[in-house]
Amino acid sequence: MTLRRVSSGARNYREALCVGGIFAEHRVPHIVGVSMQLDLARAIYERSHLVGDFLLRSGQRSTVYFDKYRFECEPMLLRQIAEQLALLVPPKTDVIAGLELGGIPLVTAVGLVTGMPMAFVRKKAKEYGTCQLAEGTPVAGRQVVVIEDVITSGGQVAESIRALRERGALIDCALCVIDREQGGRELLGSLGVELRALFTLQQLEQAVL
Repeated sequence: MTLRRVSSGARNYREALCVGGIFAEHRVPHIVGVSMQLDLARAIYERSHLVGDFLLRSGQRSTVYFDKYRFECEPMLLRQIAEQLALLVPPKTDVIAGLELGGIPLVTAVGLVTGMPMAFVRKKAKEYGTCQLAEGTPVAGRQVVVIEDVITSGGQVAESIRALRERGALIDCALCVIDREQGGRELLGSLGVELRALFTLQQLEQAVL
């Protein structure tokens, strides 16, 4: 299948794929049917789910942890995730932006799948060279969708969105692979940003029952 590069969004990619899917809150078509979507959820869960005592970036402690690098380092699984994330990108998107560090392989994979321009967003602007916060495609004056791996409270994503907006980016949507459902959606919503998650924590847990 040959996909045309479209800077205005992933519309052509969506139209080129078969549709199906199960999770209604996404409000967009999915590449696969129910059984394959559940297979993807199981694969992510089985590859990255850990049990123990973990300190999350939000400062909260949890007995459950999803090591995103375990699914991001599996080429075939990463591609499947990217194909699904591509279908969540709003049609009028100009740039997809991955957040350091886990969002970088995701945005790269989505960019390869869709042909969309990419930006790589640092946690803070580097202090040498170009001193950029966002590397790659310029974001000023453009409709940008932020991509992250796992969102818990959403604090780091919110900080990055504020920083990008200060640099002229227009942002009203963020994507993630896993929403742990611990306040991230609500925090981003307070900034006028819709969170579109490939899976919630509850959906991943249900997939392996």
